[in-house]
Amino acid sequence: MNVRHLTFRLLQVYVTVVRLGSVSRAAAELHLTQPTVSQQLKRLAEAVGEPLLDTRMKPTFIGTELYHAALESLSRFEDFGGFLQDARQGTRGSFSIGVVTTAKYILPRLLGPFNRQFPGVEVSISVGNRGYILERHRYQQDDLYLFSHPPSGEHTLSSRFIHNPLVLITPPDHWAVKQPPASFAELLHERFLLREPGSATRLVFEEWLRKRNLQLKRVMQVESNEVIRMSVEQGLGLAVLSEHTLEGEHRLGRPALPEFPLSSHWYLVCHDNRRLPYAAANFVRFINDHLAACVKEGYIDKDLAALLGHINKPGNKP
Repeated sequence: MNVRHLTFRLLQVYVTVVRLGSVSRAAAELHLTQPTVSQQLKRLAEAVGEPLLDTRMKPTFIGTELYHAALESLSRFEDFGGFLQDARQGTRGSFSIGVVTTAKYILPRLLGPFNRQFPGVEVSISVGNRGYILERHRYQQDDLYLFSHPPSGEHTLSSRFIHNPLVLITPPDHWAVKQPPASFAELLHERFLLREPGSATRLVFEEWLRKRNLQLKRVMQVESNEVIRMSVEQGLGLAVLSEHTLEGEHRLGRPALPEFPLSSHWYLVCHDNRRLPYAAANFVRFINDHLAACVKEGYIDKDLAALLGHINKPGNKP
């Protein structure tokens, strides 16, 4: 048998004739003429080199085996067709996302509902400090990124979508809780616990200080939000952290200062010179359509136009 002469159309015609037991009925179902169906059967028999049907349109011994093989092949490709359709709709497949450490507090709120609606999508997550995720972004190691202080540069698209208020926290018995100062300047002599240089929270806080010509007197560097929270609770100092890291935390003081919280946002980031996988594109659309079901309404500040425009560009759209 010369398999190069076999085509899916020949196998489809043959399976239909065997199933219906009639060339005419097969022709009607396939929207072909009877001579065309007969010619297709002849070509298939020549390719196999053996008779496939008897005079009653029943498969021969060899024809029966070909029928089962053809059914299996066509069925597999029907399955593939369904898989391809699901993949193009983003309901199956995979994508990767790089996430700065603080964002681990909000990512599960997005991925949980997304996974329940699209269980066929696999997501791989890389979590690290800002420097680590910036390096992954530089070498395009992930499809999407989640930053609170997005990188800039050519071919980088970023869209804000969630408020990320930065709040001042103190030990629960701190004097500023009982008698809030008139301004932050009265706290400059306190020890402040800060994340490592380059941390987005630290960048925003230091930029805010710089614009007001304020300078902290005492600083302790701590490379973990959890350790900062515990250290503040034990009286080691004050800190400025994302409000998202403090949800459900009632043991810390939050002085009522007019300058706080500081304004910040979470951003979804991708490369505009790289087509997003269908599943990643579907995740962006899901956030755009269902964000209110994932986070509290007061945190929503959605402007995903840049990413949605990239997804819908000719050549990128499923």
